Amino acid sequence: MSWTVHVPILTIAVPLLGAFALPLMAKVHRRLRDLWLVGVGAFTVAMIVTLAVQVFTGGVQVYTLGAEAADATLGPEGFPIRIMLVVDAMSAFMALIAALLGGAALVYALGFVEEGKGKTLSMSLFLLLWAGMLGLKLTGDMFNFFVFFEITTVAACGLIGFRAWESRSPEAAFKTLVMYILGGLLVLLAVGVLYGQYGALNMAFLSSQIQGGALDRIALGLLLGGLLMKAGAVPMHMWAPDAYGEADANTAIVLVANTQAALYGLFRMVFTMYGGASTPAVGWLVTALGALTILVAVLMAVIQTDLGRLIAYGAVSQIGFMLLAAGVGLATLATRPEFGRVALQGGVFHMFNDAACIGLLLLCAGAVRRAAGTGDLRSLGGLAHTEVWTSGFFLLGALALAGIPPLNGFASKLMIYQSSFRLSPILTALAVLASILLLAVFVRAFQGAFLGPRRNLEGGQPISPAMLAGMAVLAVVVIAFGLVPDLVVRHMVAPAADALWTGRDVYLAAVLGG
Repeated sequence: MSWTVHVPILTIAVPLLGAFALPLMAKVHRRLRDLWLVGVGAFTVAMIVTLAVQVFTGGVQVYTLGAEAADATLGPEGFPIRIMLVVDAMSAFMALIAALLGGAALVYALGFVEEGKGKTLSMSLFLLLWAGMLGLKLTGDMFNFFVFFEITTVAACGLIGFRAWESRSPEAAFKTLVMYILGGLLVLLAVGVLYGQYGALNMAFLSSQIQGGALDRIALGLLLGGLLMKAGAVPMHMWAPDAYGEADANTAIVLVANTQAALYGLFRMVFTMYGGASTPAVGWLVTALGALTILVAVLMAVIQTDLGRLIAYGAVSQIGFMLLAAGVGLATLATRPEFGRVALQGGVFHMFNDAACIGLLLLCAGAVRRAAGTGDLRSLGGLAHTEVWTSGFFLLGALALAGIPPLNGFASKLMIYQSSFRLSPILTALAVLASILLLAVFVRAFQGAFLGPRRNLEGGQPISPAMLAGMAVLAVVVIAFGLVPDLVVRHMVAPAADALWTGRDVYLAAVLGG
């Protein structure tokens, strides 16, 4: 048996083992710790890429813990009784996002996180969060979905608030913890409702049984509430600006991936698990929340004076675009699938594009704080005179976020505009106006931080090559995905979106047989 059959579990187990072993390595020597960190990170990225290649070329991958034969997974009643990892094109696509942001964050952290400020603790929690996100995206049963959901809660809140010597980080961590715990409780209640009704936790089996009854709708409502809390959708977004704005830059971009993991969970529930029982009302609800998230987040970004918080509200606004696309797809699933599919493709594509451009902007904000000693736009100015690469990366990310061609954000937003217009022109008008306003906000931020005369600020430090390398990784993706969007859509985005749109039967057959 080839070792490659174990790639799904290795993708989760390696960073999980790395997280717990890292403090032991630090006890031996700091250099050994750093080598271990780099090795675990490189191996994890390699496993994710290998898994994605297997899925995109060979179809759904099912890995059963504790059994080699497929029939060993079935109990006497004909449903799966073992823990399973089920990886389709959507799961693999989301794992690639985690690989991109996790890899860039790791490279950046090597030159950003200071030794005397909790480096070992920070990187251990980073690996734990990485493992939790990957588990959330690859698991095939509801209980382990909840377990990985809670692992990401603990790790994310620890990463945000471990800097107890700063006054605002623990506060941001507490806000995040409250929302994450409430979201987790709702997910757990939903798991309990579904288990009480069907006596099983496997997602494929539940999907084959759900008929849309009262208890099914209650469970769906609980799942939507819990996952939207963790995704940071308005009106449950209040934790996100504090978390993104106060966390270290390398932490903030992993939080972006964690937010998208919650969105993935939402998409998996409504399209795959509830695919046969979803109603247009759910689609309109998600659409309305997406439009509200776009509007509120962009208006809040206008009044921000801290660069990190400004980018954080920009990140929240992009969650709205993804929800808008998913809502249009749900609302038109049965009646007008020809453009609902385009909407879902646009939303899925925008997840990767958002990860790259928001991640780039957050790393730039961290570099600005390192170079100037502050992120307050009222105190910044003239950084482009000395930090040429950082200023270029920031401008690139801002233009991509606003959807300016030929960068990556343009292609995915155009797909969302086109499809949402068919549902309601008002939605498209709102999305376009929000993008224009967001562009104006970031142009103002660029002017305030990088242009004009250089201000002499105390507390600044040089930007390390590792930090620039982390930003360069994301910049390459922003440019490449913008130059060849058709290629990306054809080979990555379309299979991922179709795994949700039309792949439910394939997912069920891979797990249940038939």
